Amino acid sequence: MRAENAGPRPVEVALLASVFIVSACGLVYELAAGALASYLLGDSVLQFSTVIGTYLFAMGVGSYLSRFFERQLPAHFLRIELLVALIGGALPALLFIANAYLPGAFRPLLYSLVLLVGTLVGLEIPLVMRILQRNVALKDLVSQVLTFDYLGALAVSLAFPLLLVPHLGLIRTGLLFGLMNAAVALWALWLFRHDLRQFKAHALACGLTLAALAAAMAAADFITTWAEDKLYQDRVVIATTTPYQRIVVTHGAGEGKAGYRLFLNGNLQFAQRDEYRYHEALVHPVMSAQGAPKKVAVLGGGDGMAVREILKYPGVESITLVELDPAMTHLFQTQPALVQLNGGALLSPKVHIVNTDAFNWLQTTTETFDVVIVDFPDPTNFAIGKLYTNSFYSLLDQRLAASGYAVIQTTSPLVARRSFWTVATTIESVGLTATPYHAHVPSFGEWGYIIASRRSYRMPTTLPEGLRFLSPHSLPALFDFPLDMARVPTEVNRLSNQVLVTTYEAEWGRVAAR
Repeated sequence: MRAENAGPRPVEVALLASVFIVSACGLVYELAAGALASYLLGDSVLQFSTVIGTYLFAMGVGSYLSRFFERQLPAHFLRIELLVALIGGALPALLFIANAYLPGAFRPLLYSLVLLVGTLVGLEIPLVMRILQRNVALKDLVSQVLTFDYLGALAVSLAFPLLLVPHLGLIRTGLLFGLMNAAVALWALWLFRHDLRQFKAHALACGLTLAALAAAMAAADFITTWAEDKLYQDRVVIATTTPYQRIVVTHGAGEGKAGYRLFLNGNLQFAQRDEYRYHEALVHPVMSAQGAPKKVAVLGGGDGMAVREILKYPGVESITLVELDPAMTHLFQTQPALVQLNGGALLSPKVHIVNTDAFNWLQTTTETFDVVIVDFPDPTNFAIGKLYTNSFYSLLDQRLAASGYAVIQTTSPLVARRSFWTVATTIESVGLTATPYHAHVPSFGEWGYIIASRRSYRMPTTLPEGLRFLSPHSLPALFDFPLDMARVPTEVNRLSNQVLVTTYEAEWGRVAAR
């Protein structure tokens, strides 16, 4: 054993640095799998929980299997690094392609890859510790290895949502860290060049792995476009990943095509050919009924379509748009085709954009509004589900003027009947009157909305000129519900139970399974 006052040898420093990189890479693959599962399968809490649980279990399996590696430990470590580099680095790309071309295989492939990568990562650290134990006392060995392991995890947990995904996207992030794993293998090849029996074969494997990952990195845009063009059917014209979501805009030209379509995390938000139906139905029943709205708030709706409809009322003095994702409002302020769709609404001097969480904004603002338009995505996960709870509607009530109206887009009362009426029950639980209605939007089917107010809703007798869908004559029909959409008993959606998210997943899941 070396003297206690001797400094660490270069090989030990190199191996400890590799522990940092190995830990960082392993966590990136885990987070990428969880993020993709959340984007494509919904219910982020469930997806991240099952992915992380599977990954940790697999690491335990790998740690157990490491006991059967007795000789040539540096060679085993090098081979495992190369396998992790290839499989982990390609994981996001493989899952993207599988979802586009073999959607039924996505879930089995996801967990198979997570199990495989987790097992390999579980093998790495025990092998490094056994290599290091030749020269380092056990108490120092454990503390040093775990310190670098946890530091690597900390670095990636911060960088993944703030830097890596927004700037590189999931596919490039995976490949970048695959290259880092391969670099560790190359490092090990040099460090243990005198211990490796088949140095040339290992060198060739390192070179081929690095070349494959570098080629995939260069083709990352092609891979993404190839997969998304298949997934979304029409040509992808804009695709970006933000800390909050995956934003994709497609375009299908020609008669019968949808024109521009917006998808958030794979879920359709609007189609150009019929979005006017959705947004006219969302905005005008409350704006016209209020009489003379001057201050309006829009929560969600970062595409500016709802704002476009609000601006048809000359008496409106100010519109506050609260949108969590600044990338959304930036796109619809700067991309010419998207600006044309919303009529340049987000460039109006009447519009004030606040990029923050709507729940937090309601807690901190002191303003009151004549009309509040609530245009959030459907409650596919608990982060969005909190925006459909009684806590949220209680805050909304405080921001409504005495004669004000709020309207909430509320999924399909035909497909997700219990989900729709859960929102109505939740609104009523805070003392507001809930007035439901629905409209047919071909891209979505039968779609629902609920008006929340302190006073009874009064049907307007006039609407702005130039509307393409609504008229004073046709408006009352929207408030009539046939038997298959009629009210059913439901629970209140609370922060503590989030029953709406599970109900929504169950109802829409039956449609997806058909």
